[in-house]
Amino acid sequence: MVRTRFAPSPTGYLHIGGARTALFSWAYARRHGGKFILRIEDTDQERSTQQSTQAILDGMAWLAIDYDEGPFYQMQRLQRYHEVAEQLLRNNQAYYCYASKEELDEMRERQLAAGQKPRYDGRWRDSEQTPPAGIKPVVRFKNPWQGHVTFNDHIKGRISVANDELDDLVLLRSDGIPTYNFSVVIDDLDMAISHVIRGDDHVNNTPRQINILKALGAPLPEYAHVPMILGANGERLSKRHGAVSVMQYQEDGYLPDALLNYLARLGWSHGDEEIFSREELIEWFDLSAISRSPAKFNPEKLHWLNQQYLKKTDNQHLAELVKPFLDKDNCPVSDGPNLIQIVDLLKERVNTIEELADAAVYFYRPLEPTDELKSQFFNAETKALLANLIEKFEFIEWTRESIHHEIKTAAKDQDVKLPKIAMPLRVMVTGETHTPSIDAVLELLGRKETLNRVKASLARFPS
Repeated sequence: MVRTRFAPSPTGYLHIGGARTALFSWAYARRHGGKFILRIEDTDQERSTQQSTQAILDGMAWLAIDYDEGPFYQMQRLQRYHEVAEQLLRNNQAYYCYASKEELDEMRERQLAAGQKPRYDGRWRDSEQTPPAGIKPVVRFKNPWQGHVTFNDHIKGRISVANDELDDLVLLRSDGIPTYNFSVVIDDLDMAISHVIRGDDHVNNTPRQINILKALGAPLPEYAHVPMILGANGERLSKRHGAVSVMQYQEDGYLPDALLNYLARLGWSHGDEEIFSREELIEWFDLSAISRSPAKFNPEKLHWLNQQYLKKTDNQHLAELVKPFLDKDNCPVSDGPNLIQIVDLLKERVNTIEELADAAVYFYRPLEPTDELKSQFFNAETKALLANLIEKFEFIEWTRESIHHEIKTAAKDQDVKLPKIAMPLRVMVTGETHTPSIDAVLELLGRKETLNRVKASLARFPS
């Protein structure tokens, strides 16, 4: 059975790169009817926090990347790591190293000065010295000195590394906490992980981990190392270019399905398909379709994709998503027009939920026009053009059709073009010049609120 995993360290939020790794692992397991496991690698006690753990769980829940087992926490499995370390020690596949930090620093400085690659020199590998007093040893793995480690990566192809390029890595630190390369191997073994899908920053760790698995006589998983995500400028992804918490995208008004769709297309493709459902992703996903080249994060493309999802989203659901943004902006939705109808009117014009909320604000509280707009539209000529129209507004049937008819008639009667009346009316009511058709806006705003705003504006016109 296919068993994949996502194993983040809780030292920060769930970012775009981590979310994509989780998505690819999840999609591969779902594609093959397998299991997807969540594991929290929390052995970095100085940097791991419960807040970060929760941010990871929240991000996956928002994206609906569901897991079948877990979350498992490495700090709750310390006894297991110690058991395996003891096994390796008994089998002469590991040893205690008593080298002090000062000795190791001096060793590395000497190697660098000689133009050599800095690495542990194996001084305690087969030593018969008496252990120095007062030093707690680390446990090191006896890495093979001969031969190569070779594996076929699903994305990068065949990779081979000479064993003499690898030193004897630490398995257990002197405080008994396992290192990443040791704990991840035992976890993958115990959890029967069949496919390790992770970022290609881990590709150099893989030969070390394979050697530990071989020493334990364990089956090897298959590996797929996913290229990193770059900014649109081709440089390492920064916060300015999208490297923020997944939950920041929720706060900025993106839809989870849109972000998921976009993440899937970062380095993976199925023909020319740009927009697809979760079900289609599962049906189509294959590791062979992941590009070997780094993907570029394009905020404009994400904007466009989110807009496509907004257009297709049920208006009632969108209204539920918009309401918290309006509440935060002191817009009492319960006191104003029907939010579902407003969403239906505005959603074709925006890219995010946040933009949709911003576009809806004037329906719930008047916005003050800029001085430039006031200077342009708030004058005696406008007042004369609108006077008769406002009287008609008091008595007509309050429908979009009737409102449009009266505005058009007023323009015709006074021999002016329609915008000459519609634009100042729009500014008085909304405070803006770019809105949907003014008749649609006024219909939703209601007769009473429309007349109150227009009369309040006219009262402030210069005489």
